[in-house]
Amino acid sequence: MKSNYFSGFCLENEEILFSEFIIKNDFTKSGFSYGAIIAFEEVLSSNTRVDLLQLFSPAFFQNKDKKYKRMQEMFYKKDKTSYVNNFLKNISYPSEYNCFKYLKEGDSTELHTLISYIWTKENLEKVINQGTRIEVYLGSEDKIIDSFEVMDFFKKYAKVYFIKNVGHILKK
Repeated sequence: MKSNYFSGFCLENEEILFSEFIIKNDFTKSGFSYGAIIAFEEVLSSNTRVDLLQLFSPAFFQNKDKKYKRMQEMFYKKDKTSYVNNFLKNISYPSEYNCFKYLKEGDSTELHTLISYIWTKENLEKVINQGTRIEVYLGSEDKIIDSFEVMDFFKKYAKVYFIKNVGHILKK
């Protein structure tokens, strides 16, 4: 059975972090954070059958202003190593989990996509109308995205699992 999982920004092979949630079959796609965007876009633009789309802590920055986004890109370009190290610490919070073992070289194009992507009602409805169910998994202690705002946005289109006392990687 092939995996249809898409990795987060600056990560690879972190799928194991979500093994308790991931449904592996030919008709399910899933992605974490930045990978949630990639999985969603693949389902949106594909004619292939997808019964379930699982979005783990989907990157959601449409609630942030232009200044915030410019600052993220500026800090990344100025000191990529520090930016990524801080990012990995923040996705692990509040757990002590070491995400550095999943580190992969990212790039500024991925970061730009991550922070500028817009989730739209029209695209979500299109995916649903294609026959795809959407599940969104969020942690109450997420330091990357505003999980309460993300939950409020997605609850009209998806089954949302809001997990207490976990952060972006959904681990205690």
